[in-house]
Amino acid sequence: MRYTYLLINLLTVFFPVVLSFDKRVQFYKTWKFIWPGMAITGLFFLFWDVLFTIRGVWSFNSAYIIGVKFFGLPLEEILFFLTVPFACIFIYACLNHYVKWLMPFRLTGIISSMVILLSILMLIFYHDRLYTAVTFGLLLLLVVLIQYVFKADWVNRYYLAYIVALLPFYIVNGILTSVPIVLYNNAENLGKRVGTIPFEDHFYLMALLLMNIGFFEYFKQRRLSR
Repeated sequence: MRYTYLLINLLTVFFPVVLSFDKRVQFYKTWKFIWPGMAITGLFFLFWDVLFTIRGVWSFNSAYIIGVKFFGLPLEEILFFLTVPFACIFIYACLNHYVKWLMPFRLTGIISSMVILLSILMLIFYHDRLYTAVTFGLLLLLVVLIQYVFKADWVNRYYLAYIVALLPFYIVNGILTSVPIVLYNNAENLGKRVGTIPFEDHFYLMALLLMNIGFFEYFKQRRLSR
């Protein structure tokens, strides 16, 4: 039982690592573009995680972790910010290679506008719920910057990757929240769940994935432009 969260991390990243050497996608060749963005994003989210753990927004079930902690976070939680982004960027790369259909930019704009509107409403009505406010505040900032300031041409592919990533998300987060390994303080969120998964987790993933893919694309384009 103590190795449950660690095993989840290993299984999350196992197939993406093995399949990275597929001759068609050759994902391993882009690894060098992943690490800088994962480091920046990971440090940001880990800082957030430490503060939320201290504030009691969430906690970790000691029965399912090995007990090694850094700044109050289990080792497994730290690994989460490596394994999950890596797996999600792998999904993004595979879809870019195999799926030739592109979401129309008009539809992309509509989705971004809906995310922005939802984020604003969440901030207005639930600003007193820490998890809700921080999640939607960050998401609002990221979507505005990437969609309307930087006008990134990969946002349509990002949304497709996010939709596909929801499948493993429901498996992994479903286990984490149903066992439960991660326990949430409902006073700091909406108290609404999809199965056992808090509503906010869907948008936490959206922000985490958007930030990681944004840096991935940035470092890749910077290297190719040299």
